[in-house]
Amino acid sequence: MLRMGPSLSQRERGRRSRPIYRHRLLSSLRTLPTARQWGFCLAVSALTLATMAVIGFSTGLYQLTPTQPGLAWRMLTVILIPALGEEIPFRAVLTPGPGEGRRPWVEIGGATGLYVLWHVVEALTFLPNAAPVFLRADFLLCCAVLGLGCAVTKRVTGSVWPAVLLHWALVVVWQTWLGGVSALS
Repeated sequence: MLRMGPSLSQRERGRRSRPIYRHRLLSSLRTLPTARQWGFCLAVSALTLATMAVIGFSTGLYQLTPTQPGLAWRMLTVILIPALGEEIPFRAVLTPGPGEGRRPWVEIGGATGLYVLWHVVEALTFLPNAAPVFLRADFLLCCAVLGLGCAVTKRVTGSVWPAVLLHWALVVVWQTWLGGVSALS
């Protein structure tokens, strides 16, 4: 007869995981990348942008549009939501930093999958005007690419700030010059 040791209840596992998530959050907010790490983040950002551009322009998700009014207000609001509002849970908390986790790529894949799923939830609940865009396969693929790019920068640097800046910049560009504002209204 195979005897297994006592299993941890979900409640006990939850208590044990809280400190790691709290540590990840606080550490990623306090950590700034080195100059070399910023260079790496720039390369990841360029690759992320290029990949998203290929997807978006080839499918018609992105279309060059005249500059949308309200750039200053958009820049301010996008830094709060979605940049900080999505990067804190999906990258700062759920994505492991350097040397963390036994299977970091599984955690990165899970965090990225949840990030993509979050956009579906938004479309089906409190952003119904966004549903025609947020439920498109090409949009969700771009979300996955952005989520992966942001996760890689967090994993390598231990900082959430490169992910926040990448997310912020790409959403501002999309909303201002690539049809995002008109697509969401």
